[in-house]
Amino acid sequence: MSGEDAPAQQQNAVDQKQETKPAEEPKNEPPKTESAPAPAATADAAASPAATTEKVPEEETFTYRALVLTGYGGYDKVKLQVKKGKPALKAGEVLVRVKACGLNFADLMARQGLYDRLPSPPVTPGMECSGVVEAVGEEVTDRKVGDKVMVLNRFGLWQEVAVVPASHTFLIPEGMSFEQAAALPVNYITAFMMLFDFGNLRPNQSVLVHAAAGGVGIAATQLCKTVKDVTVFGTASASKHETISEGGVTHPIDYRTKDYVEEVRKISPKGLDIILDPLGGSDTHKAYNLLKPMGKLITYGAANMLAGQKKNLLAVAKNWYHQFSIHTLSLIQGNKSVCGFHLGYLDGEMELITQAMNTILDLYKEGKVKPRIDSTWHLEQVGDAMRKMQERNNIGKVILTTEPMPEEEKKEEPKKEDKKKEDKKKDDKKKDDGKKEEKKDDKKKEEAKKEEPKKEEEKKEEAKKEEK
Repeated sequence: MSGEDAPAQQQNAVDQKQETKPAEEPKNEPPKTESAPAPAATADAAASPAATTEKVPEEETFTYRALVLTGYGGYDKVKLQVKKGKPALKAGEVLVRVKACGLNFADLMARQGLYDRLPSPPVTPGMECSGVVEAVGEEVTDRKVGDKVMVLNRFGLWQEVAVVPASHTFLIPEGMSFEQAAALPVNYITAFMMLFDFGNLRPNQSVLVHAAAGGVGIAATQLCKTVKDVTVFGTASASKHETISEGGVTHPIDYRTKDYVEEVRKISPKGLDIILDPLGGSDTHKAYNLLKPMGKLITYGAANMLAGQKKNLLAVAKNWYHQFSIHTLSLIQGNKSVCGFHLGYLDGEMELITQAMNTILDLYKEGKVKPRIDSTWHLEQVGDAMRKMQERNNIGKVILTTEPMPEEEKKEEPKKEDKKKEDKKKDDKKKDDGKKEEKKDDKKKEEAKKEEPKKEEEKKEEAKKEEK
């Protein structure tokens, strides 16, 4: 759930219900004709005296918008569709009117078919959201209609209404916005459980946080600052260093221009106490070697597999080839530990997750943690939202809002697309020009190398003449 791959396992009963929901919906649909919206149906009923006693069930006229992954591939594979029929509630479930949804790295991997906790398409993605409870099922005693909640689920939350177990909801604290609530569950539970359940973070320790400007990165940094004198090393592109430094990163490192291993060694020659690794492949090897004795490596992703809009088989193969493997004897002799974390496989451990969430919400109320929102996008703009995150242009959480896009903005979308195409052409031209300049420079260097022996010969000749 936090952006990583792991072997598939049996789905729980709740997930099975959600997977089969599309097959159940036709039972609630009127005859297969393009019927008009509910107001029109009401008008027809008024026109026909006989129809006044035959009120159309709400379940048949109820519609809601949902994002659906229609197949694996690029950004265009996630489409906005209208679903018909009001979802049915089972015992222990609640119906939530969704206000905002969180976008996670796992969603990007799922779009390419690299995340096995999402069922096969067509399916609605989304592991976290926030909204208002609109209905409660039987046996629900701790939630009521009107409650503002944040939701954590395996999938199915990128839509205007969602049915989930009541135990998967958490009350939103006073003063927290729907956007902040949607940004909190996945990132903060992941960071909290890695640092404190696995990492046993204590005062005066050192932590390496990769992608320190991302959702998990910012959450981990804030949680590190709740413990006294913790040194945080954070990797991010140079343009994000000021922001992550203000957020609590002690030593920001530009991974694009510097070797982060060398930079860490300069400051902490003995290594680090805790390393959070979302990258996988060769970076996991580097992380293990960076641990000091009694250090802990917590791996929770394989982001290195994601290269481009569609599945890159070379990147996947490369990551798999460099997969980290170690003998238990080496762990014993090195006095190190390696842990694996995947929130998606803890969906049957809600008691454990609730304990972590309660602690996180207490820290929020104390003002010690607060989700940072990078940007908010309409459901219609999901492709742009995914692109921003995949190209690492976000600082904080990328949020989707269910509020319909204003007509004015819809009209502007084609213009924006044209501008993107123009900007892409300009960027491509710059890259081509840069390559041409590089070739020219390489040619000059080659020519200079060829000239060097001649110059050496000339120098030797001059030296001989001087000797004579």
